[in-house]
Amino acid sequence: MRIIGIDPGTAITGYGVVEKRGDRILFLDCGAITTPSTMEPPDRLKLIYEEFNKLIDQYEPQHAATERLFFNNNVTTGIPVGRALGVILLAIAQRGLTWTEYTPTQVKSAVVGNGRADKKQVQFMVTRLLTLAETPKPDDAADALAIAICHSHSVKLATAIKRGVRG
Repeated sequence: MRIIGIDPGTAITGYGVVEKRGDRILFLDCGAITTPSTMEPPDRLKLIYEEFNKLIDQYEPQHAATERLFFNNNVTTGIPVGRALGVILLAIAQRGLTWTEYTPTQVKSAVVGNGRADKKQVQFMVTRLLTLAETPKPDDAADALAIAICHSHSVKLATAIKRGVRG
């Protein structure tokens, strides 16, 4: 099963693609879709949408996962992020991919084993779990990989719950 994790943003949208084979999680790719601040917002969103569709075409994931948007103090800074997430969700829906959203605590717990882990701990574990030579860059790509890893750990349980199977 292929999973694409997404860390949405207007300037930088991180992505991470993994494949789950049995109990193993294999790294396929990660990176970022970037848009220049000089572009108008509709053009930035169009670019994110087009580049994300290219990733779907290239990797053919069955599942997509994002982190639930959380805004601590300033909701207005979250509006552009929400717009980026919107075009990503549109692409996911058009392709018929399953989509799951995780809280930051769920992602940290799945990757580190501690829902209060800091960014460095998450990056360290992403690097270890995927047996990478170095920490993925930019940070948005490492975050997206953490989201994909979280989903790879959770998808079996989530599927069972949706089907009403009890373990």
